[in-house]
Amino acid sequence: MSSKTARTALARDIAGLLAECRAAREQITGVGALKPPFAALAAWQTARLSHTHRDLLESPRYRPAANFVFSDLYGDRDYSPRDQDLERVYPVMVRVMPAGALDSIILALETHALTQALDIAMVQQLSAQADSSLPINAARYAAAYRACNNQASRRRQIELVVATGKLLDQVVDSPLIYSLIRLTHGPAHMAGLGALHDFLEIGFKAFRHMRGAADFLRIIREREFKVMEQIISGAPEQSWAPDALI
Repeated sequence: MSSKTARTALARDIAGLLAECRAAREQITGVGALKPPFAALAAWQTARLSHTHRDLLESPRYRPAANFVFSDLYGDRDYSPRDQDLERVYPVMVRVMPAGALDSIILALETHALTQALDIAMVQQLSAQADSSLPINAARYAAAYRACNNQASRRRQIELVVATGKLLDQVVDSPLIYSLIRLTHGPAHMAGLGALHDFLEIGFKAFRHMRGAADFLRIIREREFKVMEQIISGAPEQSWAPDALI
């Protein structure tokens, strides 16, 4: 496959994933924020992640990367500005960015699209519960999680996060990409692309700071698979959720 053909394929993949993200975003976001049911779900899941991975968030080595994964890849806020920035500039990015960096963006987009789909399914199940007017707790969350019956997609989500991290870890030592990100900070913000640039810059610097992401990604994978298995098996909520969420 020629370089031009390969980049055309990358552009097509990115466009398709952006369309998926846009369609989901229309269900999830209101005016400048997540709709209340999605905001509540995202806040609950972010709190659970912070509990499960507290040591990573408190580690000088891993803290920036953990914040990036649990806040910038997934968090309780509206990512529309970043997504809209990417829709505007991805044709240019496909032409100028190294293939490895583009691959990591594609994986991040696939993760984002799948996460949105999973959140939509969870909100539907939570809304169908008899006690849907009550705040989310671990028991309600687990019941909705099992009712979604999408374990394969859940496994795929975890693997995508790990795969995205592995690719990012491979490109963070590239002097070309590092210089490009540093030099384009001001111009990107002046051009109205600050949300996208900040996302890329935070992720790049966080993984560069770790000086090796293998252990970090292995820990996340093992713990998230364990939590998934505990929820599916009906294990006591105390085994995977903090007291504040029970």
